[in-house]
Amino acid sequence: MGGFFGVVSRTKCINDLFYGTDYNSHLGTKRAGMATYSKEQGFVRAIHNIESSYFRNKFDGELNEFEGTSGIGVISDNDSQPIIVRSHLGRFALVTVAKIANLDELEHKLLDEGEHFSEQGTAGINPTEVVALLISRGKTFADGIRNVYENVKGSCSMLLLTTDGIIAARDRWGRTPIILARKEGAWAATSESCNLPNLDYETVRDLGPGEAVRIRPEGVEQILAPGKEMQICSFLWVYYGFPNSTYEGKNVEKVRYDCGLEMGKDDHEEVDSICGIPDSGVGVALGYAESKGVPYHRAITKYTPTWPRSFMPATPDRRFLVAKMKLIPNRAMLEGKRLMFCDDSIVRGTQLRDNVKVLFEYGAKEVHIRISCPPLVYPCEYIGFTSSRSSMELITRRIIQDLEGDENKNLKAYATTGSPEYKRMVEEIRKRLGLTSLRFNTIETLVKAIGLPKEQVCTHCFDGSSHF
Repeated sequence: MGGFFGVVSRTKCINDLFYGTDYNSHLGTKRAGMATYSKEQGFVRAIHNIESSYFRNKFDGELNEFEGTSGIGVISDNDSQPIIVRSHLGRFALVTVAKIANLDELEHKLLDEGEHFSEQGTAGINPTEVVALLISRGKTFADGIRNVYENVKGSCSMLLLTTDGIIAARDRWGRTPIILARKEGAWAATSESCNLPNLDYETVRDLGPGEAVRIRPEGVEQILAPGKEMQICSFLWVYYGFPNSTYEGKNVEKVRYDCGLEMGKDDHEEVDSICGIPDSGVGVALGYAESKGVPYHRAITKYTPTWPRSFMPATPDRRFLVAKMKLIPNRAMLEGKRLMFCDDSIVRGTQLRDNVKVLFEYGAKEVHIRISCPPLVYPCEYIGFTSSRSSMELITRRIIQDLEGDENKNLKAYATTGSPEYKRMVEEIRKRLGLTSLRFNTIETLVKAIGLPKEQVCTHCFDGSSHF
């Protein structure tokens, strides 16, 4: 996926920029970059590979090279950013959080119309350069951003560092968030509000879907009004978001807790203790434990945040290594116990299957799993949800293929909670993972926990409902 942070200040901004960007580290594991602007030095930029090191370690020695009172930073699972562009609109640096589903189509269109590309990406052109070219074709920045919205299929939120402040633009359907915040003498725009308290910023508001604003030290000027429709990604609350972050006024940890609380109300499984699978399963388990009146125990613990998220690495052998190494079982809390584990989701199922095997080897009597979201039946078409390139990487689709002979057959039925197809699929997942019991949350409960109207929340990966 990815996250960004931008700041405009009356004083030197690098400290806020550095730590504000670092607080997006849970959203990406591949590339990171920062750019600042000053009248004296112009644009200063640095980009690093962070696959084997922390963001802080890569940039700490370069901080004195960054001058200026405005800057943008990004942590990404995609290609190198920021890029710096010279156009008829002036020079600007650009970072994006985007999934451009029609990238090849846009590449050919732009080439046919006489454009050229200079920024190399991991699979050809750099998607952020495509966005920069679309912006540069506008008569104004607002016109150029509107051009991005009209041409990109998928989503694209962005920060533009200009010679006159920062422009923040949230993607057309609001699938990913941008939060505005301020403190004395400075404004910030960020993907995650968890970076604001320790930098002394106060949240002002979320940008609306398709809204764009220019940010200067003295205030915010709207240059594109928000649209009336929104489809913010529900998986931000399920998995991506840091517990302290809040989107559209809905806190991540509170949503996860409420999911567990609601799930526990009608679950009659008898267990000795509840455990959350770190990190995003912990809030769910705490709510579940309170609902059931059963103690919460840490029967499995995450050793260190240095291990990247396990479905991010591209190669199966690396995913397997990460899944095994980052979680450590505790025999003293497992042996002879009937345990209920809560987790955020099941994507491929590889990590959970291997964890379950270890839990039984360490003496667990029963291993029950409760998942805070519905089964993932549809691949995400709108944000950088996983590194998956095929729907067959989803355990649900592999099971549907085995049961129906066609991975695309009866998808609506399999995605409908309580249908015969749904029950058969869940039971098959349970068997393949070696679980004592398995239950998923319903879309209705998830949406209720988020607290936004269903039509404002994208649940496409669960029910295939979004077609924008």
